[in-house]
This record gives sequence, C-alpha cells and structure tokens, in this order.
Amino acid sequence: MADNPTESGAAVDDLKAAGLMIYGANGYTGTLIAERAAERGLTPILAGRSEGPVRALAERLGLPWRVFDLKAVGDGLAGVSTVLMTAGPFSKTAEPMVRACMAAGANYVDITGEIAVFEALHAMDNEAGAAGIVMLPGAGFDVVPSDCLAAHVHRRLPDATRLSLVIGGLDDVSRGTAKTMLEGVAMGTAVRRGGRIVTLDEPPRGSVDLGGGVKPTVGVSWGDVSTAYHSTGIPHIDVYFEASEQMEKAMGMPPLVRRFMGSALGQWIGRKAIDRMPPGPTAAVRETARAVLLADAENDKGERAASELETPEGYKLTAMTALEAALRVDRGEVQPGFQTPSKAFGPDFVMGFAGVVRRDL
Repeated sequence: MADNPTESGAAVDDLKAAGLMIYGANGYTGTLIAERAAERGLTPILAGRSEGPVRALAERLGLPWRVFDLKAVGDGLAGVSTVLMTAGPFSKTAEPMVRACMAAGANYVDITGEIAVFEALHAMDNEAGAAGIVMLPGAGFDVVPSDCLAAHVHRRLPDATRLSLVIGGLDDVSRGTAKTMLEGVAMGTAVRRGGRIVTLDEPPRGSVDLGGGVKPTVGVSWGDVSTAYHSTGIPHIDVYFEASEQMEKAMGMPPLVRRFMGSALGQWIGRKAIDRMPPGPTAAVRETARAVLLADAENDKGERAASELETPEGYKLTAMTALEAALRVDRGEVQPGFQTPSKAFGPDFVMGFAGVVRRDL
C-alpha cells in the first residue's frame, strides 16, 4: 500500500510493475529500491552482471531475476518496458544501456549525478524521441529535490538569471557514489556561465546557515549544473555543499596530488581504498539523518526568491523517488525524449514524499 499520495496507485498495484527492470539491483542503492518495490507488492525484474548477488537478492525478495552484461545485452530486455538503471559509474554504463533501451523500445530512468552523463543524454533527445522512449536521468537524491527546488524558485521568479544551490547533510556516501566522485577529483569545479558549462580551477567558496549555525560551503560539480539549466533556462548556476571535514581535505589537496589521483594508477589506488569502505550509510543513519537544500534565485534587477527544502536522508529519499519516477514513466505519464524530474512531473513532485518540507524564505 502506498505510504503517501505521490506513491503508487491502483493501476500500478494491478500491474505489479512486471515490465519494470532494476538493473544493478544488487548494489547498495539498487538493493534499497528493490526492497522498497517488494514492500509495495511490486514484482520488477532484478538484474545485473553478477549472478550470485542478483540471484540471492531476488530469492530473498521473491522477485524474478536476469543476468547479463552491458557489452552483450542480447535478450536481456525482452518484455521490459522500463529500465531503472542503478549501476554506475554512469559515465561507463548509461550510454550502453540507453542504446539497448532504444533498440528494445524500453524507457530509461537512472540515478546518476554526473554532469557529463546528463549532457550526453540531453544530446540524444531527438534519438530517444524518434525511438519513442523516455530518458529520465537523475531520479534519485541527485537531482530530484534540487531540481524541483530550482524549478520552484524559478516559478516564483520567472526572469531569474542567477541560481545558487546549497546542499547540506550529505556526510555518508555509498561506495558507488565515492567512486563517481573519485573520477572527478582532478577535473576542477563545473559551473554554468552564460548558459555554458565551464570549469574553474579552484572551487568557489561561501557560507550558509541551514539551521545549525553558519558553516562554510564549497563549490561542487553537482548534477544541477546541467539539469537546472534544462529545467529553468537560468544561465548562471552554482552548486555548493556544506563543507565537511573530509571535503575540505579533498579540496585542499595540492594540484600535483589531484593530478595523480586523476591518473590511471591514482584511480586504481582510490578504488581499492573505496572497496574497503562500508557499503553505505547504515539503516539507523538512513532513518534518522536529514538533508537540507537551499535555492537562491536572482534577476538582473536584484530581486530574489529563496526557498529551503528539508528531506529524509539522501539514500532513503532516492529509494522513494527513483522507484516512483520509474513507475510513472512506465505508466506512460511522461513524453518521450530527454526529461528532468521537474520537467517530467512538475516542481512539486518531491513534495509528495513523506518527510519532505519546503519553506519559502
């Protein structure tokens, strides 16, 4: 049964989401989504490239399963109407799966936060439209809450030309997220200027009070540098994180060290270190932690609109939003082609999930 008005519906319950596939289901976030689907009585196909973990999860949840590699999809998508892709890094996995989805006539939804992936898929908009499929990347914490918040402040200030997003409460990450972050360690900080994405050698810095006192912030290459522009058309966009001790250390690495970490050897060493990390936040953290996001829009007259959004912990929210987005896409509620969450479902999509609160400042 649905636990709030946004999630589920009679049509979905009747169909049991039998045409939905969760690929990468045995990963940290994929498992959370699969468990949530099973709790709702849905029967998506669980899939991945490693038979042991995929089969074990499917048998535990009583769900169907398949195993195939993205280099040889073959009949892996037979009978599938929508793929919810949770296997990253998406810089390597998104395009092969999208191509397979186009060939199979299946919609594509993922939980990426990678700017380059958003931009690559946006460039495939016409191809997806011609194939009659939806491409909706970023259906998790990155970027559902921030994209919806950006669209909300743009709704309040339609002629905004500058947008600043600040995100706090992301202290724990999964191994997959850490590996994605590792890939970008030597790339500088991406921002949007005059409608174009540019890279700054040094991250911009600032400060913010998200309810716990004034704390420093640091600019990051977050997905909204891509998606907020496609959702709102605002030409100047910056994204900041409330700076944690770990982030300060990473940003404070000398340029030579950062270049080494971007090399093949540095990446190999980094991935090995990440593999020794816990798989992700514990169940206790997921149930108690909160995230806070601030969007501040300004027009050329100096008028401003700012709003704050408080959400459940990021991975908990991802399990909610990604599954619901995939179900809505699977029901045919979204136009074919490239979509952002707020373009597909509106700025208030995030408000339908339990524990989400928005305040206009």
